[in-house]
Amino acid sequence: MIGRLVGARLGALGGARRWKGKRALEAARMLDEVVDTQLPLLASFDEERRRRSADYLAELVKLAQDYRYYAHGWIDARELDRRGHAAMATLSKLREDPTARLITD
Repeated sequence: MIGRLVGARLGALGGARRWKGKRALEAARMLDEVVDTQLPLLASFDEERRRRSADYLAELVKLAQDYRYYAHGWIDARELDRRGHAAMATLSKLREDPTARLITD
């Protein structure tokens, strides 16, 4: 009886983990799409702006990879959160620089 209850509870936790893993993979795919659509624009930028914009996109690529690591169970939610906050801090710093803007007006 207890074995069934424990097994059912572990099964429910596994289902929640798979659901979170799927959401993490969806987030990674979305970030990949953003990078893929912005990458061709870099060719039209001057060298300094291209370098800074590439740094911005690289940070998005790293964040997408972190979501994949979480989805595969290689890092836990706390580590994903820590890495996400670090990425946002870096992106905010890059965003303050007007030459790093990805879309031309």
